[in-house]
Amino acid sequence: MSNASSDNLRQPTGLEWRQLALWRGDRCLQKNLNGHLQAGHAITLRGPNGCGKTTLIRTLCGLTEPEYGEVLWNGTAVRLQRAELHAQLAYAGHRAGLKDELTPRENLHFAARLSGSDDNDLAEIISALQLQGCADLPVAHLSAGQKRRVTLARVLSSGKPLWLMDEPFTHLDQAGREWLSERFNQHLRANGMLLLAAHQDTGLEAHRERVLELQGGEP
Repeated sequence: MSNASSDNLRQPTGLEWRQLALWRGDRCLQKNLNGHLQAGHAITLRGPNGCGKTTLIRTLCGLTEPEYGEVLWNGTAVRLQRAELHAQLAYAGHRAGLKDELTPRENLHFAARLSGSDDNDLAEIISALQLQGCADLPVAHLSAGQKRRVTLARVLSSGKPLWLMDEPFTHLDQAGREWLSERFNQHLRANGMLLLAAHQDTGLEAHRERVLELQGGEP
């Protein structure tokens, strides 16, 4: 095998973070955070409220700049290739990020076209997330919980390899949580990547999931 081929095999892939320090105002939430998320695997963030789970997810998405440290995508700093990372990730945070004048169905079809993915399974996703009753109402008329589920549906239908999600099991009943866990496992079996914050049991296959416990929290 040539040296060039060996170098390619050793090239780091996936999402990596090194020596991250996370701050909120003048309070340090976390410091010296290191991690690496590879294809086919998941990282679940756990910890008390205020420990920095949401801040870490936003930092890994490139939406928040770290006070110290570096985030890398496939071995290259995200600050040098933000557009490349965003083309590969789907993010579901606390804010819905939906067009209020469109219906959930229209939002999801629009997002699918924008990402270049097919929307063949949107009907199944809408049904499983209990959105049938509001799928054709303007998003502006939806409750906060319904908007969260539409945002979740957008990630599941995105076709992106990297999913970053903040408390995705919120507002789902037991059947919905079990269905979502299986969708996550399907994504991982297809060599996708998943990083999520969750208080509940995720139902992810144990050999694919690593739990990162964050200490601290509200003073």
